[in-house]
Amino acid sequence: MRTVTLGVSSIEDTQHQMAAAFRGEKLGEFISFVTVELLWKVLTAKRWDILQAMTAQGEMTIREIARHVGRDVKAVHGDVQALVAAGVLDRTDSGHVIFPYDAVHVDFTLRKVA
Repeated sequence: MRTVTLGVSSIEDTQHQMAAAFRGEKLGEFISFVTVELLWKVLTAKRWDILQAMTAQGEMTIREIARHVGRDVKAVHGDVQALVAAGVLDRTDSGHVIFPYDAVHVDFTLRKVA
């Protein structure tokens, strides 16, 4: 099973993860955001529905995604574009989109603001 972790990490933490990966350490697959606010801005409720519909489905067209989530094609297209721009979804050579994971884990820590 291929699982991706969506989380929040600083640039420094991301650089440490990259360095560990270059040393050959297995870390898993991550999509990181700099702040929790950015994570929630990118992963709105409707975009989360898109990820749920696409998980473990392979390549899909915008129309297929819209049908799965019961939404307008134009609105889904805008959300898919935002997810592609954020690096959450990928475009294939055929022009379809893919979320190549079987599961999603969301990980971040809420701390008291100083």
